[in-house]
Formats: sequence, structure tokens, C-alpha cells
Amino acid sequence: MNINLQRWIDRWAGIPLCAAVSGIDAVMRRFRNDDANKAPRAIVVILLSEMGSLVLAHDMFARLKQRYPDAPLHALLFGKNREILDLMKVVDPANVHTVNDKSLGGLLSSLWKAIGELRRANVDVAIDCELFSRISSLLSYASGARIRVGFHRHTQEGLYRGSHINRPVPYNPYHHISAQFLTLARAIDSTAVPKSKLPANMAATATGKPPPHVQLDAALVPGIQMRLAQDFPAIAGKPLVLVYPGGGILPIRAWPLASYTALCEGLVADGCAVAVIGLKDDQALARQLVANVQAAFPGSPVIDLTGYTRSISELLALFHIARLLVTNDGGPGQFAALTPIWTLMLFGPETPGLYAPLTPQCYSFYSQWPCSPCLTAYNHRSSYCDGDNQCLKVIAPEAVLAKARECLAAP
Repeated sequence: MNINLQRWIDRWAGIPLCAAVSGIDAVMRRFRNDDANKAPRAIVVILLSEMGSLVLAHDMFARLKQRYPDAPLHALLFGKNREILDLMKVVDPANVHTVNDKSLGGLLSSLWKAIGELRRANVDVAIDCELFSRISSLLSYASGARIRVGFHRHTQEGLYRGSHINRPVPYNPYHHISAQFLTLARAIDSTAVPKSKLPANMAATATGKPPPHVQLDAALVPGIQMRLAQDFPAIAGKPLVLVYPGGGILPIRAWPLASYTALCEGLVADGCAVAVIGLKDDQALARQLVANVQAAFPGSPVIDLTGYTRSISELLALFHIARLLVTNDGGPGQFAALTPIWTLMLFGPETPGLYAPLTPQCYSFYSQWPCSPCLTAYNHRSSYCDGDNQCLKVIAPEAVLAKARECLAAP
């Protein structure tokens, strides 16, 4: 579904539904005696929409399994995001429940199925990792969980999600999202107010760790190498640099095409091969970038790989072959943390303070523009910018090229 339609439904259907569910829950609490000290039987993590956030949540999944070893861990997410979760191997594949967001009918039928599966699994703890999404808070209640953890507005105006989240955690825009995911996990048995109030020794350890590199099928990397050699012989023997110029469903996150062109021209002049990656929807942009560079350097080893990899596993295999990835803020930069590749990530409408990949092999560019970040939990990532994203336009290609050269010279 279109992202604006999703936002519209979440607002205009979500608000009255959250109010109704909160009223029902208030009445039910009078007749229910929930033992706060009861050990969880099964836990579900709800992280529907953000593929990259699944990588940033790796440490949360690991700590939940360590802290509650007898409680099976489940996950509820959009079906298109499942592959990255399976590759991370933090949840038993049999416990992954998916939602189809391609159409309203598919969404409703898959939600009904997923709720039934969670109830049959006797899930009694739900951790809602979405940032003030109302549908996810409703799903935490529908799952049958007696303990429902999620971000809550507390004393803020707006951002209403009802009162049925009975382990409310304040969203903190000054802490990296991986640390906030860990706080959600801690809130299950927290007795403090707010639930994120932790002793200093606990808070000091509440930071995400780099995720381990995923183990790919042994044939994947040599298979991609062979395909590249056959399809693009011009890049043979040259250091391969990948660039992702697309903005996905949020085009405002994209560094200008002219800046990518200047960067790629510098890389080609240095003797590198450059490959443009992305989905099939990014092909027009990729072809324009390739044409721009080849106009300045005829016959240069610049290739279009949009739609070339058929799965996230193949994309990660490509990351094993390339030396460097230069990318806008988005999924590819987070996936790169699961591989050995060096990454340069361009932030502007969002901040690396919240979303930088958890790997020492990533350098984030961020201009500290006064109106940045403008994509936040408080506006459901709907920017108020007029599209003139100066926060990204002021990042000079020369600075990115200089850092790229440093990374390419590193072991």
C-alpha cells in the first residue's frame, strides 16, 4: 500500500480504535489479576515496517533470549522484511509471523491469521518496537499478551496510542534506537516510573553491540563473482565500489544525483569500478548516473546493478565482493553491518545519532543543518521540508571521495 494511505488509516481508524480498546482494557482490569512477577511464557516482538531497524534490534533479540531462556521468541513483521530476520537467525523461523501490506484486503486477512497464530502460541508479552504506530499497539493487545510494552507519549501532547500499553516507555530522541530497543526489553519486569528509569550500572550497558556477520550459503559469493565476470568483464581486476543513490519510499533522504556523479567520476579516475545498486524502481536513476559518468569518461567501468540481485542474501554476497558501499540513509547501509564491507552513509533528514549502523566500518556524513532531522517519531516520518534538502546538498562530493579513498586504502 501507498505509505500516505498507511498513515491515513493509522490516524483516522487507529485513534478511535485505540480509544475503544483502552476503554475495554480499563474495564477488564477490574476483573483481572495479572501477576507482574509471573515469568513470560512466550514473547512477541512487533517490528513491522523498517528492514534496517531489524538489524539495529539484533542485540535486543539476543538479550531477550538470554534473559528469558524458557520463553519462545516470536516476531511479527511485514512479509517483505522476513528474509533479513531469517538471515540473522535470532528467531526460530517457525515463530515468524508475517503481514502482507501490498493491499488492504491482504493486510486484513494476514493480520487475522497472524493474531490467531500468536494466540495459539500463548504469547503473554508483546514488545511493540514501532514509533507511535497505532496499528502495532492494537496488534499487541489483539495478540492476547497480558504485558504490552511500547513507546508512550507520557506528558507529551499528541501521538495518542491509547492507555492499553501497560508497560509504557518514553521515546528518547537523544539515544540511539538500538539502546531504546534494549530499554523496551528491560521494561517487561521494570517496576520504576517511567519504565526506562534504570540504575546507572544498567543504563551504562544499555547500548547496542555490532551484530555478527551473517553466514551465507557457501555457493553464493563465488556465484555472484562468476555472474559479474560473465556479465561485466570491464570491471575485472578493479576495486569495486557500490553506490545506492535511491531514496526508496522517502526520496528526501537522497543525496543529489550531481553529487553522486562527481563522486563516481573521482572513483573511476582513481581506477575503481563503480556499480549502482537498488531495486528495479531505481533503474531510471541508475541509468542516468551511469550515462553522466560515461559522458565524462567514455567506456568507464560504471555498471547498473539495479534489480540484479534476486534476494537480500545475494545482495549481502555482493557486499562481500565489493570494497566499499556509499549509500543514502536506508536499508542497504544497515545490511552492510552484517558483512565485512566498508560503508559511507549520508544522513540529513534523519540523524546518525539515532540510526547509524552499529559497525566500526561505517562512517556517517551529517551536516547538522538547523532543521535536521525532520523525519521523526513525532511526525510519523512525514517531513515538513519543501523537498530542497539542503542538509544533504551541502555534503561535498570531495569530502565523500576523500573518505572513500581512506576506506579503500584500509585493510
